[in-house]
Amino acid sequence: VQLVESGGGLVQPGGSLRLSCAASGFTFSRSDMSWYRQAPGKERELVATITSAGGSTTYADSMKGRVTISRDNAKNMVYLQMNSLKPEDTAVYYCYARAKVAIGAITYWGQGTQVTVSS
Repeated sequence: VQLVESGGGLVQPGGSLRLSCAASGFTFSRSDMSWYRQAPGKERELVATITSAGGSTTYADSMKGRVTISRDNAKNMVYLQMNSLKPEDTAVYYCYARAKVAIGAITYWGQGTQVTVSS
């Protein structure tokens, strides 16, 4: 199983980034996908979730209106478009999968991608 994030980097306040997560090794189309983030000295927090078929999305209040999560089940990809970035958005962003199995679910984490918002 692999979740490989990309697209992080240094961006100025007010800028945009699009994070990507390439998934493999599990049934992506039956998995709810999420993005989490963890800033230095803080707990990991949920940013956004998209259901397996993409029919429903939820967002953290701190980023609502500035981020959009999407997925492409044909490519086993999930994306996070982030706009109007603020310095407080600086964190490592992680891709997370909750794969539905016969009984319950199995969860997976990516290795994370650094997002730094600074002038």
